[in-house]
Amino acid sequence: MRFDHRMATDVAMLLRDASRTEILPRFRRLTAGAIRTKSSPMDLVTDADEAAERQITRELLARFPNAVVVGEEACAADKGLLGKLAGADLAFVVDPVDGTANFAAGVPLFGCMAAAIVKGEVVASWIHDPLGDDTAIALRGEGAWIEQGDHRADLRVAAPVPVEQMIGAVSWTWLQEPLRSQITSRLSRLASGVQFRCAAHEYRLVASGGAHLTVYNRLMPWDHLPGWLLHREAGGYSARFDGSEYLPTHTGGGLIAAPDKASWQAIKAALLD
Repeated sequence: MRFDHRMATDVAMLLRDASRTEILPRFRRLTAGAIRTKSSPMDLVTDADEAAERQITRELLARFPNAVVVGEEACAADKGLLGKLAGADLAFVVDPVDGTANFAAGVPLFGCMAAAIVKGEVVASWIHDPLGDDTAIALRGEGAWIEQGDHRADLRVAAPVPVEQMIGAVSWTWLQEPLRSQITSRLSRLASGVQFRCAAHEYRLVASGGAHLTVYNRLMPWDHLPGWLLHREAGGYSARFDGSEYLPTHTGGGLIAAPDKASWQAIKAALLD
């Protein structure tokens, strides 16, 4: 199955509708009972996550009846759902509110993400900013851009620079020792760092050239497939910590995204080797 620009815009509007219907009306209006923990105090879910995912899933299946939809919150309830990604002819991963900790705290930095996978290959992705009301879109082999109404702006990663001039979003929350201490002790080798607590906006930042790199450890597909394709189609290079290709079935092994392969190697040497 091939996604064209019309289909890409249609899914973008689907995410926008769910954001306007289920996410934004709850922003800064959540009651205490509407915020719950999952695997840890840092892993939150809200009524907005669950309601938006239900709407997005319903609308995707209305358009693609034979698709498998793997939502973050559905997987929390059914661990076996994740295993259906590998063999599906068409699948979608959905993160209804990426940056839930920010959303729950009333911080205006969160996104609504999805990616389409055809027979194990990521072919399209979307990162919608509910507050900015625009969507970053990527189609495999056709580039990446931001759409807002009729306006479209192409995305391009930053030009390569030496490590000491790089700005990076390095997420060390899920790193295990001794790697956690090693990487955090070396962050001063970069020019500067950002930490949004939101992969959606960190991927948008590096895909648009606002920063040079991201580093993540835990690789749940709804968190990273949308941004991975966006960054790739904006001209970037990424690989897992061991240099292997990142695949939709991977949930670990780390991921470094950089402007190009030489930059990736320099970042790995500076932070990991």
